Amino acid sequence: MKSVLKAPIAGLLALLSRAILRKYRPQIIMITGSVGKTSTKDAVAAMLSEHTNMRASEKSYNSEFGVPFTIMGVKNPWTSLFAWVDVFAEALTLLFFPAHYPKVLVLEVGADRPGDLARILRIATPDAVVVTRLPDVPVHVEAYATPAAVREEEFAPAYALASGAPLILSSRDTYAITMAANTQATVTLFGFSPEADVRIGEPTVMLEDGMPVGMEATATVRGHEYTLYARGALGRPQILAPAAAFAAALALDIPTEEALGGLATYVPPAGRGRLLRGTDRSVLIDESYNSSPAATEEALLALSLLTNAKRRIAVLGDMLELGRYSKFEHERIGTLAASQADMIVAVGSRSKATCTAAVAAGLDASQVRCFENARDAAHALQDEIREGDAILIKGSQSMRMERIVEALLGDPTDAVYLVRQDTEWKKKK
Repeated sequence: MKSVLKAPIAGLLALLSRAILRKYRPQIIMITGSVGKTSTKDAVAAMLSEHTNMRASEKSYNSEFGVPFTIMGVKNPWTSLFAWVDVFAEALTLLFFPAHYPKVLVLEVGADRPGDLARILRIATPDAVVVTRLPDVPVHVEAYATPAAVREEEFAPAYALASGAPLILSSRDTYAITMAANTQATVTLFGFSPEADVRIGEPTVMLEDGMPVGMEATATVRGHEYTLYARGALGRPQILAPAAAFAAALALDIPTEEALGGLATYVPPAGRGRLLRGTDRSVLIDESYNSSPAATEEALLALSLLTNAKRRIAVLGDMLELGRYSKFEHERIGTLAASQADMIVAVGSRSKATCTAAVAAGLDASQVRCFENARDAAHALQDEIREGDAILIKGSQSMRMERIVEALLGDPTDAVYLVRQDTEWKKKK
């Protein structure tokens, strides 16, 4: 029944959303890419918070349903009939009555299947686009003919830009930079490369009482130096998010003081490198939201930054939707993890390849463990963790790796900072 209703409901949401946008004409900033979209969306929203009346996608609402929810300013109604009635009532109220509608919408957009972004772009046309990263093997690649087809779809919002409109790209993303040559947009680069308009120095870990509490890095813009922060999180993607937002401010001519004032409020979203206190004074790096090869590489590099940890433990769940690239990518991650971690705990059938590769790469077999699911891994780890350990937890959404994070929390009330804590999610196995 749900599948039958999905198309007409999506069509009605799109129709109402287009009408709302025609009436209020907000500036639309779209965030696209394979990794780091939600962190970047939140950073752009923080950057704009002192500049204008704005609204950003809640959580990771980036689909043909999520984007209309953001445009309407409503929450996901899930399966509640009454909540769906409220959604359509709110849309009609916006259309037929005056409202104090946001001047700017920050829309995260994503694609699971071919054509997803084309449907979204029929709802909303961007005035500015931020592309986070288009890696060699993108997430959801199993649904596409080639990795290049995924990258082409994820770059689609940039093709929709008007001539001279702002396009913000990572300075190390050769795919995006090459594709940008086929647009008439004005490109602004952010990243660690010397040619970046917002050039980031190597991030450093911030410590309090010997415990990591976030990252900071110097951003050089037009010969001036500024400091960017990612409080409560670890990993270069977490510092790249405010860098991308700062680049957006530069491209949109937003005063530096306003942009930095807004970015001071930025906190990385749940499940994206968030630092939490674990049992026995251990440190948890919560990367449980989702996973892909590129994101896992960065997460392992984040773990390696904790040089004062007694042990660095990588808990890695299956990376899904990789199709024919799955075995190779899990093996490659296992080889990389063997060089970055003292122990590897793999979760899921695909991650058995991670275990095998880690041992082949030289990690002692006694320090490599495989589990079928997150619950079994969580139970085993509760007896394993010791004071001074640093534990990275990462895996695709369906692996439910947040259950491992929750089991290892030093303070159970910190579960409010985890992903997928909604009632609807908690009901799922």
